[in-house]
Formats: sequence, structure tokens, C-alpha cells
Amino acid sequence: MVDGTATLKINHINVTMKYINQLEPNQLIDNFLTHPPKNFSAWLSEDRVPVFSTKFNLLTTADENFKSKIQKLPFYKKWCHWLKQKTCFVGATVSEYTLLNHHIDPEQLAHNLKAAYAKKYPFLIVKDMPLASPLLSNKENQYSEQLISSLKNCGFVEVEGQALAWVLIDFTDLDEFLSRFSYSRRKNFRRKLKSREKLAIDVLHSGDDCFFNNAVLDEYYQLYLNVYQQSEVHFDLLTKPFFTQLLQSKTSQARIFTYHHNNELVGFNICFVVNNMLIDKYIGLVYPQARELNLYYVSWFVNLEYALQQGFSHYVAGWTDPEVKASLGANFTLTKHLVYIRNPLLRLVLQKLIGYFENDKEKLA
Repeated sequence: MVDGTATLKINHINVTMKYINQLEPNQLIDNFLTHPPKNFSAWLSEDRVPVFSTKFNLLTTADENFKSKIQKLPFYKKWCHWLKQKTCFVGATVSEYTLLNHHIDPEQLAHNLKAAYAKKYPFLIVKDMPLASPLLSNKENQYSEQLISSLKNCGFVEVEGQALAWVLIDFTDLDEFLSRFSYSRRKNFRRKLKSREKLAIDVLHSGDDCFFNNAVLDEYYQLYLNVYQQSEVHFDLLTKPFFTQLLQSKTSQARIFTYHHNNELVGFNICFVVNNMLIDKYIGLVYPQARELNLYYVSWFVNLEYALQQGFSHYVAGWTDPEVKASLGANFTLTKHLVYIRNPLLRLVLQKLIGYFENDKEKLA
């Protein structure tokens, strides 16, 4: 059996349990386990929490200055492959937070994870642990806090994670929301939002008939790839079967916002409705049209407007581009990664370099 996958893959179909820290529909988590990203393996641990493994470039989340210094070291191209290590992650790339099982004591879970994976992998990372998240219950936050403490007692190193953007829907209309910004910023937003007049905007649902057309599925996946290929961080490349299952699901409560210009699909945004919140997950764009039409900004306000119209309490806008989202009025809640490094010498070295991997907190300081 390889990394516990063969046995447990049989058991992950049709996941129905509700995890601690879950802001996504069960169907999306099951989709991740069934169709993990390219070159990933995904399964449920013995304690039934999502786990995945892949070759991970240790510089993926390093700040650009540090990354540049490393790449300029002598003979970098000859030894850089040592920076890509087989890594086990506790969590899922489709969830905002680490998904946990409240049926097991957090101290026991910490010991079980270390026992199961620390010897098999050079790196074991419990990713995206929430820190007093306003999007979760007190019970969930307390469990996560206890697990963080237990993991540290087991020798895991604490690393600042990413910043999750969210907006409280506490305004009566977009004019009230815009009134919270400076005059110059309001003027800039209104200028960019004029592009909305050039767009035909619709809201589709997963499971709609159009998503059973192969040509449509191809088009949506290509737009997703456009965004992935131009992004600065390349980690999880989602597969076409993943998107097919997502778009065809009649029960996952996905809302697909579509943007057409001159009858051409130039962008889409896939969101989910869970716990009276609009959870923003995936975006696809056509370049350069999307930039010319200010589609990023237009979609932000379309999502806010939709959340307001539907009576949702929050709009959860994801991890990427924290500085841009801060300028658009987002609040942020930070996370922690807990990292276990098998090699004690490497553990000592990387502990001294942790600050170079904590970008989001610095950007929002």
C-alpha cells in the first residue's frame, strides 16, 4: 500500500459527514478526493480527515526577494531539485480551512497524524488552520486552537498562513458600501464599473443543461487554465474531470456568474452557497479582454450585490491577491500552517528562515 491511499480511496466516495471548519458543500470535498489536482494523491486518513500528497517546491510561498537570492546561489540549477520534496498535507486545496473530525480528541488526532505520516514523508504540513475565525463557530475555533497546541507539542513548527478575505454584508445597497471609501477611490471604482454596461451578466446553477455539453466544458476549463497559467503561484492544477463533476452537480449549490462581451464568454466566477454565505472559489478569464473590461473589479461588486439581494450574511472571497482585496473593502482572517520536518538538521535550518514564508501578514500590516 502506498501512503495509505489504496485502502482509503474506496471509502471516500459520497462523503456525507460534516467536518469542523467546513465552509464548502460536501460534494466539493468529495470531488477533490475523487479527482485530485494533477500529480496529487488524495485520501481520507484513518481518522477520516482529508489528506493529500504531492511533490512540493519549498520556495512556493517564499517572498520574492528571498526566492531571488536562493536562485542566484552557485550551481542552483544543479541542486534545485532538492527543493522539491514529496510532502504530505493534512487538508484539501478546495477548502478554506483544514477539515477536521470532531469525533476524535485534538491531542489524539495530532499524535495519530504524526504516527501515520511523519516517517513516510520529509515534510508533513497541516495547512490552513483557522485563528479565531469570524466565519466559524466558537466550538470550531476552540478545537482548532487545541489542535495547534497539540501539534506544537508533537514537534510541529508554526508558520503564518495565508489571509482569507471576507466582507460582512451589513450595507443596504452598493452606494452605502462605496461611501466607506475615500472620494478618489470611489471615483476610481465607478470608472472601472462602467465596463459593466458592455457585459451581459447571468447567474447559472451547477447541473444546468448547458454543462452537459462537451464544448461548453472545454471552454470553461480553458478559461480556468488561462488564469492558472498567468498566476504567480502554481500549486494545484485542477483537472477537467474535477470541473466536469463540479459543473454537472445538481446538489452542490454552485452559482456560476458568467460574463459575455459581444456574445463571447470572457469570464466566469464559480461560487457556493453554504451557511448563508457566498463562498467564492474559482474564476476563469479570457485575456486581454478581461483586463480591458476590468472584469476582476466588476465581478467583485456583482458578487457583493448578489449576496445582498439573496440576504446572505457574508461574502467569502478567498486567499489570493490580499492587497487588491483590501483595497476593495475586504476584511481578513489569518491562518497557521503546522509543519513537521523529518530531518532534524533541516528542521533547525528552516526554523530560522520561517519569516521569509509569511507574506500575507506583512502585506496587510
